Order: sequence, then structure tokens, then C-alpha cells
Amino acid sequence: MRHDIQPNERAYTTKEAAEAVGIATPTVRKYGQVLERNGYEFFKDGDRRIFVRTDIEALKAIRDTENPIDVTAKFLAEQQKDRLETSNETDISLTDTYEQSIQDPEQLRSFLKVIANELSASREMNVQLTNDMAELKTTVSRLQQDHHVISSGVGNFSKKTHTRIEQLSSQQQKHYEELLEKEKERSESLRQELHHLREEQKKEWQAQNEFNKRLEESVQQKPQGGLGKLFAIFRK
Repeated sequence: MRHDIQPNERAYTTKEAAEAVGIATPTVRKYGQVLERNGYEFFKDGDRRIFVRTDIEALKAIRDTENPIDVTAKFLAEQQKDRLETSNETDISLTDTYEQSIQDPEQLRSFLKVIANELSASREMNVQLTNDMAELKTTVSRLQQDHHVISSGVGNFSKKTHTRIEQLSSQQQKHYEELLEKEKERSESLRQELHHLREEQKKEWQAQNEFNKRLEESVQQKPQGGLGKLFAIFRK
């Protein structure tokens, strides 16, 4: 059972807790249900919850968390359990000491003052530790999100780069094939032109050989008829 309320500590109704935290009253009821579901204890007046300072801090922690609400509520419930157990141990120690010092009121008063200061410092330290832990969890969550974003960005960049390389490779292959095809066409055109030139040259050589042959035959004939034969060759 919860027993950590302090003397003269202010108690808040649900409406007052909502105003202190800066949220709506239904939201306070919702957060209270989530906290209780995860093991957190409230002071009760019948079915109504009574909020104290530590409960207000718990509601603020849930309000400001970036983690799932149940995760934060479970963490706060565990912190409360540890705080209550520490308070139990302190109460037991105080009872034993009180029994030994009850006969000296002044010594008892001094001792209680020291204990009260230590308890106050302990509670402040617990609150600070709770806040530090919540902040640490928030930082870890943000780092995890940043890591996810960076990993996704690297993955997308790598994918885009791979796709771009494939596109460039495909374009380069296509360009190479086009150049190769043009080179083949040019080679074929040159081959045909060379073949045509050879045919023309061959025809010229044949015509020249025939001319030389006729000229030689004309020269070998008799002189008196040679001039007429020569003229006959040029007339052909």
C-alpha cells in the first residue's frame, strides 16, 4: 500500500491535476488508467484518485514522452515501487533508532531533523534520477530514430546509385552498339566502293589490253596496208 505522502503536502483533485499539468481532465483520467494498468498506485478517496506532487510529475512525464505511453507508465511504476521500498527501509530504521532514543527528546528531535533532511535529499535525488532516466530514454529513442533515418537514407542512396549505374551502363552499351552498327555500314559501303573501283579498273585494263593487241597486230601487217589498218583500229 502506498504511504509516501508528506505532512502538509498538497493533494490535487483530477481537475486540479489537469490544470497543474496543462492537459484536459479526461486526459488525466486516461493517463491514470494507463499508470494503474502498469502497476502504479494512487491514493484513493473511494473510487476517486487523489494526486500528490510525485503523481503530478508522473503525469508530466507521460505528457512529454516520445515513447509509447505504456512503456513510460511501466517505467514510472517501477520507479515508484523502488521509492516506496526505500521509504519502507527508512521507516524501519527510524523506528529502531526511535526506540533507542525515546528517553532523550532533544536527541530525538535532532535525529528526526537529520532524517527529514536526508529523506528530502533522497526524494529530490529520486526525482532527478527519474527525470534523467526519462531524458536518457528519450535521447536513446531519438538516436534510434536518427539511426533508422540514416540507414534508410543510405539504403535509398545506394539503391538510386545502383539504378543510375545500370542506366548509364545500358546507355553506354546502346551507344556502343549504335557506333558498331554505323561502323559496319561504313565498312560495307567502302567495300562496295572498292569493289566497284576494281571492276572499273579491270574493265579499263581489258580495254587497254585489247587496244594494245590490235595495235600490235596492225604493226605486224604489211607496210602498204598498215596505215589503213591503223586508221581502221582508231575508227572502231
